[in-house]
Amino acid sequence: MLIRPIKVKPLDNYRLLIDFSTGERKIFDVTPYLKHAFFAKLRQGNAFRQVYVNEVTVEWANGCDIAPHELYDYGVPVQNELE
Repeated sequence: MLIRPIKVKPLDNYRLLIDFSTGERKIFDVTPYLKHAFFAKLRQGNAFRQVYVNEVTVEWANGCDIAPHELYDYGVPVQNELE
């Protein structure tokens, strides 16, 4: 079974709330990625909040994306409802 994100919501402090195809919900911290040139542009203006789910993973309007297995493996399970 391919685990993939089905819903994403940007949170404060460069974190993402992600619902996965497994029914799990996790928070993924993008902060460590921002030190790399490819992701640094997410710090500009409202770029980080322009995240969406494409057919396979999360992606930003500027073309940045993160592999679905990274989102799942390094995401922290949500302990309570955040919405």
